[in-house]
Amino acid sequence: MSLQSMTDTLPPPGVRPSNWLRRLEPRFRGVLLLAVVVCVLPLVLDNSFHLRIAALVFIFAFATLGLNVLMGFAGLVSLGHAGFLAIGAYAVAIGPARYAVPSWLALIVGVVMACLLAFVVGRPILRLKGHYFAVATLGLGLLIAMFVTNEAHLTGGPDGMAVQRLTMFGWTLRGTMPWYWTSAGALVLAAWAIANLIGSPSGRALRAIHDSEVAADVLGIDVARYKLAAFVLSAGMAALAGAMLALFDGHVTPVTAGFLRSVEFVTMAVLGGLGSILGSVVGAAVLVILPQALVAFHDYEHIVLGLLMMLFMIFLRSGIVPAIASRFGWRDL
Repeated sequence: MSLQSMTDTLPPPGVRPSNWLRRLEPRFRGVLLLAVVVCVLPLVLDNSFHLRIAALVFIFAFATLGLNVLMGFAGLVSLGHAGFLAIGAYAVAIGPARYAVPSWLALIVGVVMACLLAFVVGRPILRLKGHYFAVATLGLGLLIAMFVTNEAHLTGGPDGMAVQRLTMFGWTLRGTMPWYWTSAGALVLAAWAIANLIGSPSGRALRAIHDSEVAADVLGIDVARYKLAAFVLSAGMAALAGAMLALFDGHVTPVTAGFLRSVEFVTMAVLGGLGSILGSVVGAAVLVILPQALVAFHDYEHIVLGLLMMLFMIFLRSGIVPAIASRFGWRDL
């Protein structure tokens, strides 16, 4: 659905809003709900710490949304996605510090580098299927993590390095509230773009590949090309999220590229619901907010977190958002 077609669905005079909402496609209801939540949260959250957590949720949800395209629609599991996150993060750190490249240009370079790497590496490894592909991406992620850890003269090594603030046209992006709106705006735009992708011929082709690669190939779908496009898209979104995370924190370390970070992204996508736009946001929110909420349990924090995640998967097997949506007869959120 294009922006014009969304505008055409605005309620004419005398039409009840509820009827207008019913006319809106289900996946765009999810985007609309996300936009409303983004606008309301600053009125509810009473301090900068809570706004900072919200901004982190949006940044991680942005990366998870890209991974969800790969997993939820193309049916590919990546265990090395933190590597692409690190490429974007270290690009905005190394560019200004080592080569006097403006932060905004370093951000673009980082995203392009991640997309190029995904394109080059994706062509051979996408021939693998199932857990073989997952292990191949795991190896890629580990290689990137080793590079940023060992090349201390360039990346700062295990201690990481400081990241200069994003400056454009003499204006510097700093502070919790500006970053809240920046990360929220990026997430809403990405959700809208993915919602359009899902309803496009490319999105239908990806869903066909997810259901059966053989059947999709028989129907004339170029399976290799669509899988590679999904891989490159998810890598670019991860790199952009990594750049935002590094610029927001003002510091980057090899933890960004760690294996546990990749597992965290996969968990966010599965927990929230594969193939669900809102699921990516909810999954990111659960894994970012819960550890903060469970600090009171001290030594038992990880035990309680693991137990809660097990309960989610036992009783909400399709993911939090799809399971809840199905009970109300909603679809494609």
